[in-house]
Amino acid sequence: VIGMNDTPPAGLSGVVAVAAGAYFSSALKSDGTVIGWGDNAEGEATPPAGLSGVVAISAGAFFSLALKSDGTVVEWGYSAFDGTTPPAGLTGVVAVAAGTFHSLALKGDGTVVGWGRNTSGQARPPAGLSGVVAISAGDVHSLALESDGTVLGRGDNTHGELNVPAGLSGVVAIAAGYTHSLALKSDGTIVGWGDNSSGEATPPAGLTNVVAIAACRDNSMALKSDGTVVGWGFSSNGEAV
Repeated sequence: VIGMNDTPPAGLSGVVAVAAGAYFSSALKSDGTVIGWGDNAEGEATPPAGLSGVVAISAGAFFSLALKSDGTVVEWGYSAFDGTTPPAGLTGVVAVAAGTFHSLALKGDGTVVGWGRNTSGQARPPAGLSGVVAISAGDVHSLALESDGTVLGRGDNTHGELNVPAGLSGVVAIAAGYTHSLALKSDGTIVGWGDNSSGEATPPAGLTNVVAIAACRDNSMALKSDGTVVGWGFSSNGEAV
């Protein structure tokens, strides 16, 4: 990819969160500003001038999302399929999630707003959806975690990515990969479902004490309470090691 550079800028410090898109990366600093690097063909690695007060970030394939402290959302990068246009008047947002070409926003009242590419309904939450405490966006599917620890999915289900295992409960975090899904339970274990062609939906045997999860195109990652990271799935370039 022309212009791609996976090396963070020299001297980058004070980072509190990171996000990775298709060929670019972003870092949120403690002062509320965002730094991007990597491929910038669509402007995805260049935050708008003067952007500040950011409290969370997320990256789609070729665009970026930023949640500001005032509950508003800013997007930049790829503009097709309304990818860089949050709904007018969107406020009260407490979390954001970027899929490949769609976006989700969780509001403080527990409702979800979606926009962008909607080929399989992935960007349009079900009518009446409420009580949501976390969201995640994959390629053509989306996940929502409800306050009672249950998981709901919407969008394409070609690979079973919406087939939440029967009886799954006690979930505290979710992650939507390209065509697979993960759920972190309150006991520190992980449940996966959907595409498993590279083993991405099957956590290593005995994996426990997990505190955070991430799902990528065809690999998965887990952060343990002791600060170590475990990866599994496709790893031809060492991405899951």
